[in-house]
Amino acid sequence: MMDKSEARKAAFAARKLAFAAGQGQAGEILADVLAEHRGRALAGYMAMRTEADPMAAMLAHQGPVCVPVIVAQGQALRFREWSPGCAMELGAFGAMIPAEGAWIEPEVLIVPLVGFDARGFRLGYGGGFYDRTLQGLRAKRATLAVGFGFSGQELAEVPIDEFDQRLDLMVTEAGVRRF
Repeated sequence: MMDKSEARKAAFAARKLAFAAGQGQAGEILADVLAEHRGRALAGYMAMRTEADPMAAMLAHQGPVCVPVIVAQGQALRFREWSPGCAMELGAFGAMIPAEGAWIEPEVLIVPLVGFDARGFRLGYGGGFYDRTLQGLRAKRATLAVGFGFSGQELAEVPIDEFDQRLDLMVTEAGVRRF
């Protein structure tokens, strides 16, 4: 098995190719999957670089929507309320975040990723933010983690450790997988 840095390098290259091929109907598929969670607080994200863009699902969601805010290295994410047209500013690591708004604790999270595998594990950027966040949220109540990316990002096996949190679903342009 590759180590995480080797896997991440290969996964970034695969994601770049998949992004160039286009997202297809992935956003609409994601919106359909999330429709059964209307009314629940949804965490999306503002796509950067070659990430799959969840905006269609965020716009379609009937309930509060928030996006992640990195508070500090080594800490769980916090989530600030987002709505179309709200004032945005540059956050840590170049992600756009709402300039103001209520802090929301999401029940459903759309999780960006670099790679994923058939077991439902994801390879992130290496900061552990989502793993830490999911662990904390899941300790309080049922929390749904929905990976979102391109089918070309699937790896044979994601290297994992005891801190890695499994996804519940993975949505790509090829469809939905449940774990």
